[in-house]
Amino acid sequence: MYNWNRDAQEIANLEKALNGEYSAIICYEKTSLLAPNPEGKKTIQEIRQDEVNHYQVISAIYTQLTGRTFTPKQTEACPTNYREGLKTGFKDEQETVDFYLKISDQASNNYIKEVFKRIAMDEQNHAVWFLYLLTGGQ
Repeated sequence: MYNWNRDAQEIANLEKALNGEYSAIICYEKTSLLAPNPEGKKTIQEIRQDEVNHYQVISAIYTQLTGRTFTPKQTEACPTNYREGLKTGFKDEQETVDFYLKISDQASNNYIKEVFKRIAMDEQNHAVWFLYLLTGGQ
């Protein structure tokens, strides 16, 4: 087991991260299906796959720290049109970068610190792609 301070706030942060990744997985699938062209659809599906990978890594950390598995909940409704899906995705990714960097900064375990730093970089990259699609990219 990792030697990471396991107070209630840290576990709550992991649960929030898992719920966020789970919600993104669901909503990005729906948004990709609304894409008006193959490039937009492919880009969003690639982002979604990254979120699946993030979910798996964070879930493994959660299980290692708590000894239990987490059952995620969708915490936000998915947008029903493409443009709103892009706007919501952009905003969510930007907010998630800050949240994950905070988790990284507070972690005493180097593995967890590095995992959340790396995932934060992925989330920033996703935000750039959503912005590209929003501002006229395919």
